[in-house]
Amino acid sequence: MSKKKVTLKDIGDAAGISSASVSMILAKKSLSRFSSDTVDTVYALARELGYEKKSGKYDKKVLAIVCPSVMNPYFATIIQGMEQEASLRGLDTMLFTTYWDTEKEKRICEFAKDPMVGGVVFAMIPQQPDLVRELNKSVPVVAVGDKQNELGLDTVDVNNFTAGSFVGKHLLQLGHRKVAYVSTSLNSEHSARVRRYEGLKAEFRLAGSGAKLSLFTSEVASSTELNTVDIEHQTGYELAKRCIRETPQVTAIVAINDMVAYGVIDAIHDAGFSIPRDYSVCGFDNIYPSSFRGVSLTTVEHYIIQVGRSAIRLISDKMAKKPPVEVDSGAVTRVEYRSRLIIRNSTGEPGPRG
Repeated sequence: MSKKKVTLKDIGDAAGISSASVSMILAKKSLSRFSSDTVDTVYALARELGYEKKSGKYDKKVLAIVCPSVMNPYFATIIQGMEQEASLRGLDTMLFTTYWDTEKEKRICEFAKDPMVGGVVFAMIPQQPDLVRELNKSVPVVAVGDKQNELGLDTVDVNNFTAGSFVGKHLLQLGHRKVAYVSTSLNSEHSARVRRYEGLKAEFRLAGSGAKLSLFTSEVASSTELNTVDIEHQTGYELAKRCIRETPQVTAIVAINDMVAYGVIDAIHDAGFSIPRDYSVCGFDNIYPSSFRGVSLTTVEHYIIQVGRSAIRLISDKMAKKPPVEVDSGAVTRVEYRSRLIIRNSTGEPGPRG
């Protein structure tokens, strides 16, 4: 016997509203007329009952990818890895950018409740974990980012504390004792940046009183992220200028990522200094320009393409399970990639300045 087709009336009866109201909600028309609870209930029932539109199945077909921006090659590369794997698995994708705007992240989470969305992959650790954990109760979610056991989501990650430790050990072994760390916004909403700093700081603490780590940060508003294409390079440039002016004893500068490091490199050259004779420079992520002969940046490899592909494999497996895995069990899946230090020409022993 063939299964009875689910209708708008079936969903309306279960939700306690008219089929016309259900139709408007699923078509995203006049949503302001309905409470958020009613909208969520309709979306959840459409999923649960297996509602099908006339044009095809209205369930678990589109994968939403969320990232801060595509200007940094780190995110562009990780998205390309995701697209490669999604293509192999026959998954259609939609890309959303937040520019680290929490309100935009909230709107994306609301949109993701629509039955047309089969899963959500965050190319970073969400800024609002509680909100995303709630979303994960009805829509499969996977996040990419820092190793955080307390996140409560399935993740593909790297250990950014260890990455910071790698850089700290490298510079200390070369003989650097006065080092600066430069970063864009450094707070709890950007845990990877904080963990890299903590790993670096831990190594300098172990090195004793003769070793000192200075910190230079710049708060970057989400509107600035959106409207300033070269914000990371610009931030690295300005922070390096401050470092050179305020802490002349520093012989090495560690940037939060490779894009910021490129700004640091330009500031050092514009100040009349050379690399690595006067200043050593390190970054994180090993994005593809860092291997160019004219850059040759010492950085930390995070296997970006592989991380992106693993995230899609993980979300694909979650999407294939009906009903979704029960999140209240407390079990999460973690795939961790081990970072490694890539030593290039931007680091060396302290020169005459040191």
